Amino acid sequence: MNRQAKCKTPRRPPPKKPPNSQRDPVGVYLRVRPLVAEDEECCIEVISSSTVQLHAPEGFKVNRNGEYKETQYSFKKVFGVSVSQMELFENVAKPLVVDLIHGKNGLLFTYGVTGSGKTFTMTGSPGQGGLLPRSLDMIFNSVGPFQAKRYIFKTDDKNGMEVQSEVDALLERQRRENNLTVLKTPSSRQKVDPEIGDMLKPEETCKADGVDEDSCYSIFVSYIEIYNNYIYDLLEETQEDAIKPKWNGGGTPVRQNTEFIPPQSKILREDQNHNMYVAGCMEVEVKSAEEAFQVFWRGQKKRKVANTRLNRESSRSHSVFIIKLAQAPLDAEGDNILQDKNQVSVSQLCLVDLAGSERTGRTGAEGTRIREAGNINQSLLNLRTCLEILRENQMYGTNKMVPYRDSKVSHLFKNYFDGEGKVRMVVCVNPKTDDYEETLLVMRFAEMTQEVEVARPVDRPICGFTPGRRHRNQAFREEISQRVEDRGDAMSALNGVVLSLPPLPTSELTDPNDELTIPRLVEALQNRQRIRQMMIEEFNRAASRMKSMLQELDSNVISKENVIIEQNGRLAEKDKVMHSNKMEIERLEKKTKMQEHKIDILQKTTKIYEDDKRSLQQEVETRGHRLQRELSEKRRMEQRMQGMVSDTQHKWEKECERRVNAMQLEMQNKLWVKDEKLKQLKAIVTESKTPGRPDPQPRQTQPLPQRPSREERPSREERPSREERPSRQECRDERPSREERPPSKRSASPPPVPSLDESCQSLDESSQGLDESRLNLNESCQSIDESPQTKTPVRPRHRRSRSAGVEKWVDHKPPSSLDLGTVLQPVIPNAIQVSAPNEKALSKCDRYVLTHQEVASDGEIQTKLIKGEVIKTRGGGQSVQFTDIETLKQELTTVSSRKRKSSEGAASSGSQTDGAWTDVKTRCSVALEMRAGSNMGPGVEHHGISK
Repeated sequence: MNRQAKCKTPRRPPPKKPPNSQRDPVGVYLRVRPLVAEDEECCIEVISSSTVQLHAPEGFKVNRNGEYKETQYSFKKVFGVSVSQMELFENVAKPLVVDLIHGKNGLLFTYGVTGSGKTFTMTGSPGQGGLLPRSLDMIFNSVGPFQAKRYIFKTDDKNGMEVQSEVDALLERQRRENNLTVLKTPSSRQKVDPEIGDMLKPEETCKADGVDEDSCYSIFVSYIEIYNNYIYDLLEETQEDAIKPKWNGGGTPVRQNTEFIPPQSKILREDQNHNMYVAGCMEVEVKSAEEAFQVFWRGQKKRKVANTRLNRESSRSHSVFIIKLAQAPLDAEGDNILQDKNQVSVSQLCLVDLAGSERTGRTGAEGTRIREAGNINQSLLNLRTCLEILRENQMYGTNKMVPYRDSKVSHLFKNYFDGEGKVRMVVCVNPKTDDYEETLLVMRFAEMTQEVEVARPVDRPICGFTPGRRHRNQAFREEISQRVEDRGDAMSALNGVVLSLPPLPTSELTDPNDELTIPRLVEALQNRQRIRQMMIEEFNRAASRMKSMLQELDSNVISKENVIIEQNGRLAEKDKVMHSNKMEIERLEKKTKMQEHKIDILQKTTKIYEDDKRSLQQEVETRGHRLQRELSEKRRMEQRMQGMVSDTQHKWEKECERRVNAMQLEMQNKLWVKDEKLKQLKAIVTESKTPGRPDPQPRQTQPLPQRPSREERPSREERPSREERPSRQECRDERPSREERPPSKRSASPPPVPSLDESCQSLDESSQGLDESRLNLNESCQSIDESPQTKTPVRPRHRRSRSAGVEKWVDHKPPSSLDLGTVLQPVIPNAIQVSAPNEKALSKCDRYVLTHQEVASDGEIQTKLIKGEVIKTRGGGQSVQFTDIETLKQELTTVSSRKRKSSEGAASSGSQTDGAWTDVKTRCSVALEMRAGSNMGPGVEHHGISK
């Protein structure tokens, strides 16, 4: 037989709850416990009814380096040391009890440090009852007259409630009484524990208003504790009572069972409405406040309590007392409860006494106490984490998962924070200075909790029966009983009259001459006749009265029938009005549908218009962006043209300077040649005038012209650069002719001896030519002086030769620099890269470069390399003296016609277009220029000019 595969049960969809956008914040109240000793230092000051201020104690101030800070915290209401339990209940728990009676859930829990008065606030003491006994008293004072009989409401094991008939309830009661092992005597039932006696004063009782009298109520209570993150039922019958010795008649104890079985922990489950409940928890139906509190005190004795250094009775677990109120409406007659499970409304109020957070160093906990304290602190921390994430999701619109399942406390009350009822918290604090740090953490958590909002619960629907059914039924029953009593009085009067007839005397005649018996009998009969006549008259009077009463009743019946007929007429009129209203409603619904249809059409039209508007806006934005791009492109072209104009101007200034320098050098050479010729002529003339000179001239060698001295040579900065030097062809064209060259040493031959007149004439011509050359030289120098100076001054400081290759750079690149992905990248070999300059790096290097990025005027990102030299200071440190800046920039160029142009005449045209850069010869003739005086390392150069 093959075993069938087990199918997965599909998950039930969550119930559809009506949307409720109204939210209420968690109500947080603060209660300050009075100090034990009046002279003890206090760290909490109540400023107003909603604000307190914390003062740091002196010892804490010394431990925090003398910092003194006063902090204020605000709450919904602050209760000082003199506030009574009644006032606290009126402000905190009474609204939750009213909501419980009206079918809404509520959660109230106390929170604070160990020894701050949480258990006293929740439970109280004799004569000063806490929130729990006052809540029970108010509930039973409000719904006590309307309670159902015991076992009419029956709990199922799935957090639901069923309604039984009176017969089933009676059978259930008998079955449970038979199952009891020990029957309780009436005296034992009425016996009250002296520890809980007189918790409330008679004048402090209160009652809720607006209770639905047409419903029946029943109250169930349960009590659990969460110990070491396990749930235990405090009302469950454990084996401790079973192993207690019982006494027999002879006075000797009899032990029935010696084996102790520890209580079993309970688990949390989720019902069909996705509400959390404790499975298998015992729920006790109670009929009075005393019985309910007696059940609570029975579980309170089983709660885990231990003695610590800070608290004699420290709670070692979180206790949860659940009050569940079940209510169901009466039927139309007002006699019995409706046997419909869907009409049963169940609301509950959870009163939670959280264990106090504590530090093991202060409590002196050891062994098991350390584990208990760790679990308590962990559960409270998880509760705080859940509230923080819930607050963050509500304030910032995030969707983080709230870790409810990490702790049993937060998992049990998950539904309340999701909107199943009101949540209120009473924060208990101890104002003594020893608890200052723990109190500070509690205050922060409480202030944060106030920012968490919980959805407001929705009112339960009202059944369709006529209100006031119970009152009318009671009035009808009283009238019937009164009529029965009146009829009984009349019949008893008649019976009394019949029984009041005198008895007949003896009618036995023993003597014929007896004259007394017959007259006595006649007198008795006459008396009876008279009494009978009186009875007939009384009966007639009673009959007439009865007749009048019947007539009155008939008239009353007729009047009531008339009233009923009138009411039926009114009901018919109301039906007509309702029918007309229904017709009007149908007409309005049709009109509403038509209006909705029109609204849909208008919405579609509006959507079309919005789409058109959006498309037009997008088109306008696109055109605006295009216009902005064109404007930026125009500005970029203007800047480019300005750069080209400045580059062209600079190039031609360099060209003019180069030509002037070349012309100056040429003129100096010509002057030098002419000076040499003049000197030779002077020597010839002088020798021709000397007497006794032989005619033939001996062969002489012409002395070589002297080179100008170092002072007369132009400096390196004054010399033209390689780009400014004339080409080899230009030098050949500008080289003096063979006739103008000075005679060399090898080709020096004795010149012919001219005559005196010819020598003088040539001398005059040479002088005249020399004067003209000097005049041209002066004009050239004047034009050079008038030309703009573009040379950069050179630092007189001695620089190491770049060819040595031992320069070390400090490459300063801030971490915010962007990688632009350009082809040209500033790569500096032998460099130390730093994100911030420091003395250690500067001491090892000679040069410094800073990479700086900024947005240019055209919107593009340009990179600047700011370079400088590292100079040692007199104090032994380093300073950077900046020398120049290199710029790396990307530009968007427009695609132009790439037409090759010949390089012929390019130098003489004076300007080049963008298309000239596409020529191979033109691109090969472009060189990179450095500014004068620049000590640039490897990197990007400044401008490109023609060679």
